[in-house]
Amino acid sequence: MFLGRYDHTIDNKGRMAVPAKFRNELADGMYVTRWLDKCLALYSTAAFEVLAAKVSALPISDPNARNLRRIFFSDAAECEIDKQGRINIPAHLREFAGVSADDAAVMVVGMNDYIEIWAKERWSQVQTQVEEDPNSIGQQVAALRVL
Repeated sequence: MFLGRYDHTIDNKGRMAVPAKFRNELADGMYVTRWLDKCLALYSTAAFEVLAAKVSALPISDPNARNLRRIFFSDAAECEIDKQGRINIPAHLREFAGVSADDAAVMVVGMNDYIEIWAKERWSQVQTQVEEDPNSIGQQVAALRVL
């Protein structure tokens, strides 16, 4: 389970340290791909394979499904953790997420079954937006029927 948020940087070679708490769950490999809201998603190999099967099962007759498949798979990259606990994020993904500068500040955010990697400035904007509209979160909590 991936929880919490961590300040990190991506160096000029595209390397980012994976939070130590996440490394064991990612030891068998992982995939990074572009995700919603201009961030990146990092999945363990097992979680990526489950999601990949679901994306592949979408009807090819649906143009939105075809576009999702194109983006999801064409931009996916397999990653390995090096001896220093870092992964290398490909340049095209760094550019997409707005973290292509040298020593770019990022937020690594646990999302339970996957990890989001955000340009720090974009993450701050998302946080502000959520805090300014608590009703949207309240509606989602109500839909869960837990309170």
